Amino acid sequence: MDTLLLMLICGGGYLVAYHTYGRVLAKKIFKLDENARVPSVERQDGVDYVPTRKGIIFGHHYTSIAGTGPIVGPAIGIIWGWLPAILWLFFGSIFMGAMHDFGALVVSLRNDGKSVSEVAAKYINMRVRFIFFAVVFLSLLIVIAIFGVVIATVFTAFPSAVIPVWLQIPIAVALGFAVYKKTANVAIATAIAIVGMYMCIAIGSLVPVELVTAFGIPPTGLWVIILLIYAWVASTLPVTTLLQPRDYINAWQLFIAMGLLVAGVVASSFSSGLPLVAPAFNRALPAGTPPIWPFMFVIIACGAISGFHSLVASGTSSKQVSKETDCQFVGYGSMLLESFLAMLVLVCVAAGIGMALKLDDGTILTGQAAWQHQYSVWIGEKGLSDKIAPVVIGAANMMAKLGLPEMVGITLMGVFIASFAGTTLDTATRIQRYVVSELANDLRIPFLANRWIATTFAVLTAAGLAFATGADGKGAMKLWPLFGTANQLLAALSLLVVTLYLKSKGGLKFIVAALPCLVMLVITNWAMVKNEILFLTNEKYAGEKWLLSTIGAVIFVLALWMTIEALIAFGLRRPTHSRQKAGVST
Repeated sequence: MDTLLLMLICGGGYLVAYHTYGRVLAKKIFKLDENARVPSVERQDGVDYVPTRKGIIFGHHYTSIAGTGPIVGPAIGIIWGWLPAILWLFFGSIFMGAMHDFGALVVSLRNDGKSVSEVAAKYINMRVRFIFFAVVFLSLLIVIAIFGVVIATVFTAFPSAVIPVWLQIPIAVALGFAVYKKTANVAIATAIAIVGMYMCIAIGSLVPVELVTAFGIPPTGLWVIILLIYAWVASTLPVTTLLQPRDYINAWQLFIAMGLLVAGVVASSFSSGLPLVAPAFNRALPAGTPPIWPFMFVIIACGAISGFHSLVASGTSSKQVSKETDCQFVGYGSMLLESFLAMLVLVCVAAGIGMALKLDDGTILTGQAAWQHQYSVWIGEKGLSDKIAPVVIGAANMMAKLGLPEMVGITLMGVFIASFAGTTLDTATRIQRYVVSELANDLRIPFLANRWIATTFAVLTAAGLAFATGADGKGAMKLWPLFGTANQLLAALSLLVVTLYLKSKGGLKFIVAALPCLVMLVITNWAMVKNEILFLTNEKYAGEKWLLSTIGAVIFVLALWMTIEALIAFGLRRPTHSRQKAGVST
């Protein structure tokens, strides 16, 4: 299929889905009410609960969920062929991922902005709350520790991205001050901030920054320490000081980058053609590649469905949405746009890389030879730099058709990846603080619920995991093989909560969440079982097999337990209107 036609079909399909299925969910299933009371107004505190304009909260939500997942996932998942990858991205996001994000946001919004873990206690039972907390805490622990390493790796691979990423912080603070303290015009302030941000990118391409080993700590370890300190500060500040404005300008950065990629596809298609050089179905899989069922659905996570999104929706976004009717745009719309981003990444690695691939010896490969060179081995076993290299090369090739120098294109992509990993890092740290505080309140440990103490606990536990294996800060990589299944399991469990919420409202509305939930439970548990076998039998995991298999088994048992509890609750729970008739309070 022609690359340009593929992009147009997918882009148009997402728009149609938003205005049809998205509207059905908003008006018929969840019945959003513009005048309903929302937590951001009822519990406004100027720190976490802040009513926010739809466009700004969209920027925060979108950049928080669009970390490296929609980039790395498709770059790996295309190994099975571009057709199954694009089908999962397209239909998975419309009927599962966007439904999941939208549902988690609405359910949290209607329960005082509480996390999905807390809401689970209401719609299932109190035991489930602690099961959910355990899965959520572990998932966030890995995310915080891993994303420190991810950004450190990007800084090492793209030193030209260092200055632009760090200078975004004062630009964001200035933007937040101008808009919230000086009531500046949002459009003008945004334009100035974006111009400043791209000036920093130009400076970065000319002045790369590279750390050296200090105090016996290698560059990656130093970056992890610096980034965790930043995450502590960012997650304790009021959302209007740094979190919102940084995510907002990062969203504009993403819109511009996506616009450049779209323009690159168009320019490449009309100038020299842009064929899909990756196979539609790859029947010559390299050694070590796992089977497409169920692993493609776990590896291509964020572009189709991701449990982490429910944590953002019920963690930070539900505390800032100013009215219920904004949820379709923020929850459903942002997931579709993330899937469109994942589709563009797929185009970069399926077509863009075929334009030119320069090898170390100066040889330039094109067409299928370029793609085969990058995917002749199982890319899932490579390091992060190797995983994102096809994306960066393909994107730079297409941007070159617009007249952008190769170095500028590479810097743009490096800043793009590091910035979104950074927004995920500080949002995940803030959400972990919420999780720790909620659990501390439940267990009546008030000092641990304190904002600064809870954040310190979140950061120190992540630091402990990061440096558990040495000074390079890569300790969390030991648990990384668990994250894919744990993340998708979290999506299934969140859909369980949404299903029970809709079941309590009566009728058959719950089916829109129950069917995706069932699919995710089957796929994820299947993958977890296969992973357990792999951990115990594959020599590659010899050093960590008992660690991985034990933690994996614990997560599997907890998930099974919660599923059984949910099924029992599903059978017992009567619709809200029936309970009200019986005189039972809801």
